[in-house]
Amino acid sequence: MVSTFGSLATAYSGLAAARAGIDVTGQNIANAGTAGYTRQRVTQNSIPATQTGFMRGTAALAGQGVSVDGIARLASLTLDVGVRVAAGSSAYADARATALSALETGLHEPGKDGLSAKLDAFWSSWSELASHPDDPGAASAVLGAAGTVAAALAAGSKAVDAQWSSVRGTAAGQVTQLNDAAKQVADLNGRIRTALASGGNANELLDQRDQLTEQIATLAGGTTRTNADGTVDVLLGGNPLVQGTDARAVALGGGERLADGAAVTLTWTSGSAGAVSLSGGSIGGALAVLAPANGNGTGGPLAQAAASYDAVATQLAATVNAVHATGTTPAGTAGTAFFALAAGVPAAQGLSVVPTDGSGLATRNAAGQLDDSFADALSRLGTGPGAADTTWATFVAGVGTASRSAATESTLTGLALTNARTQQQSSAGVDLDEENVNLLSYQHAYQGAARVLTAVDEMLDTIINRVGLVGRG
Repeated sequence: MVSTFGSLATAYSGLAAARAGIDVTGQNIANAGTAGYTRQRVTQNSIPATQTGFMRGTAALAGQGVSVDGIARLASLTLDVGVRVAAGSSAYADARATALSALETGLHEPGKDGLSAKLDAFWSSWSELASHPDDPGAASAVLGAAGTVAAALAAGSKAVDAQWSSVRGTAAGQVTQLNDAAKQVADLNGRIRTALASGGNANELLDQRDQLTEQIATLAGGTTRTNADGTVDVLLGGNPLVQGTDARAVALGGGERLADGAAVTLTWTSGSAGAVSLSGGSIGGALAVLAPANGNGTGGPLAQAAASYDAVATQLAATVNAVHATGTTPAGTAGTAFFALAAGVPAAQGLSVVPTDGSGLATRNAAGQLDDSFADALSRLGTGPGAADTTWATFVAGVGTASRSAATESTLTGLALTNARTQQQSSAGVDLDEENVNLLSYQHAYQGAARVLTAVDEMLDTIINRVGLVGRG
């Protein structure tokens, strides 16, 4: 009787284990398309036989069934770390590549809308005036071409200003996302710790937290450290952004405008003050793009671009004004500045043409006679090492090289991220074919356990209701 009732418990444990397997497999299938979901498996162990006083001396005893010990989450810490590292590097490279690509596109080089073409037209207009110094149309053409160059410089410089402000605004929004994600991770840490301490299942909570830690890595790089109680700490530059159930906040500070010339920084708003050291992420990429210019040209690309626009405007004004001042106007007055630079604004945005018509052009010599040598000298200012054209060409070439390099880095880091995610999914992702096989396996196990249960029930019925009836009349 004891052995028979034990068989009943064994069969029931098989039913329960198969049912748990079906439930978990159904959960996996239902979430096959859920972003961030990690597949799960029932963990079970056989229950060994126990010898009681009643059964002592029996030669062989079967086990007592199966126990369901939990539901395992099939994630790999190593692969998860690889995805976070790759996500931070890819986001950093993407931020730089996107900014440099936009900057390069805004130059319109080479092409008729680029500054190079407008400078060429300006120098050509002086050459035409040298050939026809008394032609009012040629003089008007010089003034028109000069105005076009000044307008192009101003438009280019303002476009860089606008892009700088746009990148900073985007970074500010990403900082808000970073702080929100940190708060959510801290909240999930508390819920996960409570669930695990009570013996509950926290797999779905762990999935949510992993998505958030990957989001943090994409925004700001950093590292994640797992604790014994199930919580994780998120570190930026070695300092905790999240520690257990506590989350710190960061803020964007420093320069508000490109013209400020100050670095944009990420700083802690609580605890030890100071700048946050970022190892990657889109915010780190944005800070690199927003960095101020320096003397050797290795500063932030946008600030360096603005400085190059100003350098071209300054050189253009200086070289043209120096030659123009050596001639005299048709009225006999000494040549004045051809270009003026407004105070209080970037040179490229403050460049203007002083003469308003041909009477302000210094096309005559000291004796008041028409002299094509002045216009001819001006027409040749576009060549040479000190020419504004040379400065512009060097700048354009540098932007093109930097943009191609950043695009290559973005592509490579993107491929690394794709590879890391593929490896992660091979371990943690749901394979519907595999789940269908598991479903059939658990279904057959359930049916088998049910048959065992039926057989044991019939045995008990025989023992209880039929023993002793044989031979009765």
